[in-house]
Amino acid sequence: MYKLIFMKAFQILLLLLVFGLTSIAQKKEVKLNNNPIGVFDSGTGGLTVLEAMLTLDAFNNVTGKPGADGKLDFAGEYYQYLADQANMPYGNYAAELKTDLLKEHILKNMKFFLQQKFVTKENESWISQKKMPVKMIILACNTATAYALPEVKKFSQSFSNANFPVVGVIEAGSKAALDYQKKQQGTIGVFATAGTVASNGYPLTLNAMAKSYGLNNLSIVSQGGVGLAESIDRDWSYYIDSAKTPRKGYKGPSYKNENYPIDTALLEMYHFNKSYNQLLCEFDDKGTCTDVQINEPANYVRYHLVSLLEKMRNNKVAQPMNTLILGCTHYPYMKDTIQKVLVELYNYQKNGNYRYRNVLANKVQLIDPAVETAKAAYVVLHQQQLKNTLLSNKNTDLSSQFFIAIPNTSLAEASLQPDGWFTYQYKYGRVAGAEKQYVQYVPFDTKNVSLATYDRFKKVLPHVYKKLSGAVIGLK
Repeated sequence: MYKLIFMKAFQILLLLLVFGLTSIAQKKEVKLNNNPIGVFDSGTGGLTVLEAMLTLDAFNNVTGKPGADGKLDFAGEYYQYLADQANMPYGNYAAELKTDLLKEHILKNMKFFLQQKFVTKENESWISQKKMPVKMIILACNTATAYALPEVKKFSQSFSNANFPVVGVIEAGSKAALDYQKKQQGTIGVFATAGTVASNGYPLTLNAMAKSYGLNNLSIVSQGGVGLAESIDRDWSYYIDSAKTPRKGYKGPSYKNENYPIDTALLEMYHFNKSYNQLLCEFDDKGTCTDVQINEPANYVRYHLVSLLEKMRNNKVAQPMNTLILGCTHYPYMKDTIQKVLVELYNYQKNGNYRYRNVLANKVQLIDPAVETAKAAYVVLHQQQLKNTLLSNKNTDLSSQFFIAIPNTSLAEASLQPDGWFTYQYKYGRVAGAEKQYVQYVPFDTKNVSLATYDRFKKVLPHVYKKLSGAVIGLK
């Protein structure tokens, strides 16, 4: 009798064990088709990648093969966008020898994507709200891709879905540059954040891919665009709308900045716009401008493009630059300005001599990694069968969400600027491994993202703005 009872108990235990293992296997194989796609950047630059995804028609949606079919490739998908505004600019972490801290920030952001909650502040209290975890992550940030892509991929594999994909921007941008170089070889310029340049991410990727294109001995030059992405996102250390005179706390190029000096001998080549306080002068008693501060994105573009071409002249680069990778997702906002300034510099002459024609082609192909990243994301989505299956379900809420990381003011040690964001000293003075909640993840609103920024989205990213207008209270 006891033997019979034991046998039955054993059978039940075995069935439970099998069921448990099956459940675990099923959990491991679970697909998140109907969950949103996560798009990440340190600021709002990654929205250029989202715009490319919203407008992409580069594939046959049945076969997945290249070729437009008149249907949007990401039709039926919805998104979670995250901007780590509190901890940006990412490009400065390398210069401050804090890349370990940068990686920590990035992985914390990835964890947020997989969480099922976020917070809003109502009546001075934090209220927890529900959200969906994402089904894939687009690292729409060149610096994050350069420093943390392996770590993010490793982290993604620890998630319950073994096929959880991560797509970065550097390989996509490199592919587009090499496609052009195969047609007409010249020098490839990499215009990126200082951190991306310091990582050597683009040259390493370009050279690794070059053989498959039949290209050898690539000529590559790089320029770290300190202050450009920051001014686009209105970082207090680099740009203040209301500033009329030079100020303390400014970190951008100036006469007195040893790392990023404005060369007075090149003022004619910079051709700075001096109107509307876009260039701030510090005057002495005699009315002489003894120092200047850049206070407008277009002037940052001018400074860095001249700096790049002067570097090429001084190094006697043999091949003119005919390709320029916009190696920061903020830079496409300034695409028209970049193209305009390159034409101006190509035609610049003094005493009948063209200063830059030996190092600058008459036509420069601007490479926007956003489009190529969108293409790479679609290929992964199709190959891993992660397309949304709820297109026909009218009762399903497929609203996109936009989140931003803001300083956690409940952390007593947090040091803030007058604009409410972390001071430069505090931001880069922290150390990795402290296990502190430096930020709160909250939805976009009209306070943490300025109306002027939304106006830029409306002009440059109309499809993104349409989604924002449905998600942000106060936008039309």
